[in-house]
Amino acid sequence: MKYTPHAYQTFATEFIESNAISAILIACGLGKTIITLTAVQNLLFDSFLVRKVLVIAPLRVARDTWPAEIAKWDHLELLRASVAVGSTAERIEALGRKADLYIINRENVQWLIEESTLPFDFDMVVIDELSSFKNHKSKRFRALMKRRPEIRRIVGLTGTPASNGLIDLWAQFKLLDKGVRLGRFIGAYRDAYFRADKRSGQMVFSYKPLPGAEDAIYEKISDITISMKSVDYLDMPECIINEV
Repeated sequence: MKYTPHAYQTFATEFIESNAISAILIACGLGKTIITLTAVQNLLFDSFLVRKVLVIAPLRVARDTWPAEIAKWDHLELLRASVAVGSTAERIEALGRKADLYIINRENVQWLIEESTLPFDFDMVVIDELSSFKNHKSKRFRALMKRRPEIRRIVGLTGTPASNGLIDLWAQFKLLDKGVRLGRFIGAYRDAYFRADKRSGQMVFSYKPLPGAEDAIYEKISDITISMKSVDYLDMPECIINEV
């Protein structure tokens, strides 16, 4: 199928190509997969800025969505992808194939980095559903942070970066920029932008943003971030509300 991108898709693709670090925060339905694949194709075969790409995604998305998108569009015919899901033997075999793009599910990030003994020689990493790395104590976050200095280009994709509040953003952007914009430590981030909300004695269960914190945080990350809502970019029919 011939790919005719919308203006916002071309803009997002060029943003990924122009920035070594990019956070693409766009709603479901706006085509974040094809936006990213087009950028990857151009970086591989046009500008030659990357050599080997790793995509980390939820299992079903890794197994079905990314391969289907590659097969769907004519302009991606040069892109060779290998899907590394399934048993250990299947993953090792897939990662050993000659390809441009390797796709793995997020549950196996720690396995790949700490257990597989395979070389981590990817110069570009795409994290589909960046918000699944919002917990800075998780094994997948810690494992990927170990390899972050070796990654020259990184892209984070998600439509829900702060589903539980702005506190979620710290780990996601620490993974992207190694703490340059929101700080190297979660404690300093909390002190700068939040105050304790729900608590029991010394135990704090949630944090509330300080006045002006939201705008300040967004300003800090604005140079590497695109945010798009489907209501602003998709032509939708008029909403009809039917109360029963």
